[in-house]
Amino acid sequence: MKNQIDRDIFKKTITKWGDEAQYDQMIEECAELIAVLKHYKRGKVAEAEVIDELADVVLMAHQLMFMFGEESVSRAIDKKLDKLRGLLRTA
Repeated sequence: MKNQIDRDIFKKTITKWGDEAQYDQMIEECAELIAVLKHYKRGKVAEAEVIDELADVVLMAHQLMFMFGEESVSRAIDKKLDKLRGLLRTA
């Protein structure tokens, strides 16, 4: 993703709709991804539908990362990856 363009879009999105709307949008996108994954497991939807919903969730995750602080989220991700590496070594 082009970070500077994304930041501009994220700022405009927050200005237009506000923080609360972004939280609600993420909840909605996650719910839609959950639903489409359940349908995909049963062979009721195509992979393209999962990809489309996943793109929505990823976009909203980036929006929330921008809102909560990209550095803070990156540090949390690094900690989670370290934990996962440890789990894989002991498995």
